This record gives sequence, structure tokens and C-alpha cells, in this order.
Amino acid sequence: MLIVKALHIIFVTSWFAGLFYLPRLFVNHAMVTDPATIERIALMEHKLYRFMTPLGILAVLLGMWLWFGYGFVGGWLHAKTALVTLLIVYHLYCGRLLRAFAEGRNTRSHVWYRFFNEIPVLVLFAVVFLVVLKPF
Repeated sequence: MLIVKALHIIFVTSWFAGLFYLPRLFVNHAMVTDPATIERIALMEHKLYRFMTPLGILAVLLGMWLWFGYGFVGGWLHAKTALVTLLIVYHLYCGRLLRAFAEGRNTRSHVWYRFFNEIPVLVLFAVVFLVVLKPF
């Protein structure tokens, strides 16, 4: 189980790197007007999303393996599961925003994306504290 736990941590860390960076690309995309720069950022967004999606899937699958291996014990794990579900929704919503940018339908400002970019940071703090402290 320790190998599964180590792999879970590696894939979660890698997935979070994408969750932190993709919305930052959205900030830049919403700010620029030069067509060549927009095209370059759109390509980066697309490649990053394609790269981070399997990382997220593996992180969740390995987390489920740990869940079944150790059991679903404690209220903290229910809270963590809810936060992971929120991250999955966030990830999928990033894909929707990516498509909106690709189709020229973005209606949000770079300021909105700056706030949107902070959601995974807050979730990460909450999850780490729940896992380490197991407060309930």
C-alpha cells in the first residue's frame, strides 16, 4: 500500500501543478489582444489540459484504491472526498473555459481568472490539513 500511497502523492502533486498553471494561462489569455500571442497561449492551454487530465484521473483512481484499502473511516475523509469532488468539477470547468477561449467566446476578465486561480490553492490547504490533522 505504501507504493500506492507514494504514487497517489506524485500524481496529486502533478495534477495540482496543472490546476495551478492552467488558470494562470487563462489570466494571460484574457489580457492579450495580439493574434499570434493568443494562438500561442491557446496551444499551451490545450496541451496542458490534455497532459493534466490523465494525471488527475490517476490521482483519483489511486486515492480510491487507498480508500478501499484502508476503509472509509472518519468524518475528515468525507470532507476530503467532497473537496476532491470539487476539484474534479473545477478541472472539468477549466475544460469548458478552454473551449470557450478556443471558440472566441470568453466573456470573463483577467481579474475574474485571478480569483478563479486561487480556488485550488484553498482546496489544497484544506485537504492537507484534513489528511494530516484528521480533526473529526
